[in-house]
Amino acid sequence: MKSVIIVFHSGYGHTKKQAEAVYQGAASVTGVTAQLIAVEEITNHWEDLNAADAIIFGAPTYMGSLSAKFKHFMEDSSKLWYTQAWKNKLAAGFTNSASFNGDKANTLIELVTFAAQHAMIWVPLSLLPSNSSKSERNDLNRMGSSLGAMAQSDSDVSAEIAPPPGDLATASYLGKHVAELALRFY
Repeated sequence: MKSVIIVFHSGYGHTKKQAEAVYQGAASVTGVTAQLIAVEEITNHWEDLNAADAIIFGAPTYMGSLSAKFKHFMEDSSKLWYTQAWKNKLAAGFTNSASFNGDKANTLIELVTFAAQHAMIWVPLSLLPSNSSKSERNDLNRMGSSLGAMAQSDSDVSAEIAPPPGDLATASYLGKHVAELALRFY
């Protein structure tokens, strides 16, 4: 069995909902076990991360950057960085913000850099953007991202309603894609 872990932070529940969609995609692949870990619970799961074949990182984009709680998790991983405990593991990422753009690409770039510092192998979203005149809010990759899954949740809408189904389907696709690659390469 291959192991895919989704480690995330969610401030208002929207990114948690996105993380759950990533988890569902990864868990849908036969031969893969998936695990969902909130950064607030990370102290109990460092060994799980070390044993995983792939780690998918997720955080909301606040003020054009990763959330502080996710950044704290990144900094706490420095002892693992020093021993290269995550070297050659697959890595991928996702983010959510209220604004359509919200500088989400910057958050994904921060996650790519974090993975590279740990000598991980980044897995892009691998979906064409939904950018024609026929595109709709619920299409896959409506945000047009290549680095990872992006979602947009209106600031006045609860996590019960947002992110929209297309953004959640994109997150699920990312989880499934990473899980399939974990089977292929490991």
